[in-house]
Amino acid sequence: MKFKTRFSLSIVLSLFTAQALIAADAKKKGGAPAGAPVPESVSAALGGGAARPEIKDPVAVVDGEEIKLADLDQMLAQVLAQQGQPPTAVPEDQRLGVYRMLLENLIAERLVNKNSAGIKVSDEQVDAIYQQSVGGIPAEELKEQMAKLGQTEKKFKEEIRTNIRQREWMDKQVQGKDEVSDADVEKFYKENLERFKQPEQVRASHILLKVGADATPEVVVEKQKAAKALYDRAKKGEDFAALAKEFSEDPSAKQNSGDLDFFAKDQMVPEFSDVAFALKKDELSEPVRSQFGYHIIKAVDRKDAQTQPLEETKPRLVAFLKNQKKQESFRVVVEGLRAKAKVKINLPEAPAQPGAAPAGAK
Repeated sequence: MKFKTRFSLSIVLSLFTAQALIAADAKKKGGAPAGAPVPESVSAALGGGAARPEIKDPVAVVDGEEIKLADLDQMLAQVLAQQGQPPTAVPEDQRLGVYRMLLENLIAERLVNKNSAGIKVSDEQVDAIYQQSVGGIPAEELKEQMAKLGQTEKKFKEEIRTNIRQREWMDKQVQGKDEVSDADVEKFYKENLERFKQPEQVRASHILLKVGADATPEVVVEKQKAAKALYDRAKKGEDFAALAKEFSEDPSAKQNSGDLDFFAKDQMVPEFSDVAFALKKDELSEPVRSQFGYHIIKAVDRKDAQTQPLEETKPRLVAFLKNQKKQESFRVVVEGLRAKAKVKINLPEAPAQPGAAPAGAK
């Protein structure tokens, strides 16, 4: 379980940051193990390859306010920690490219923060968002997570207060600029039909008896027998949901009684999906072994592959397009602030990637 820091401006402005690069690439490749180097596609985007030039403080001055190298390091550490990555995830020869992107974020934050400074934020507003961010996290776990992100409760609450001010100010600047018409929605839908195609889906419940990768043969046999016994009980008519709630070792079983809702075939491990998609409605599978252990699967429902109708997806589309328009308006506002501000950047340019065209070349 994780809480979020820097939850507003770096996200609200949708600036091209290292966080976006790392998250998108990790998602595409199924995630990278802790300590893994930045994937090649990210390395190319960052212009890695050569050792970085010497960096001197301050790295930038915005209307007389200094941005230090320590500010960049802190932001990078938070970005990486939220992605489950250590500081070494960005190799030294690629770090300057990441710094350049993070610096743009920090410059935007300083400018918006300066313009939003007059907005009053109550302690109640701060406490409400703080509880939303950390509520339910055990005290020791919260302390450990904050330490990893270089956070304290006091510091985090001050960030929340700043972010509320920034959001309220930005909302005022873009008010009324996010209107979306029916024609906008229909146009986007028709031009992006592929996005609305849904594969065949199955809704299933399961009972899981965990088997670790290092389990002894005796433990494997014991779990297999226990799974078979539960299968026999369900087959004889005992309530599957009740059995799952009592015996399943899936951590979510106590809340959902084993219900996995609808899923596409590629959303589960093959051993599980192959069996689930072969079952008829209300049919049970005998114990199935996967990397997680033994599953007893019950097919609950099925949806054929289809293209989601416009009317069904319209509310989400309207919200998406409104947000898109708001993001664009945010970008224009920040560009306007930047054009009027006195900004001096001392951070060196990232080394050019070998073989890349020089800046400005066509």
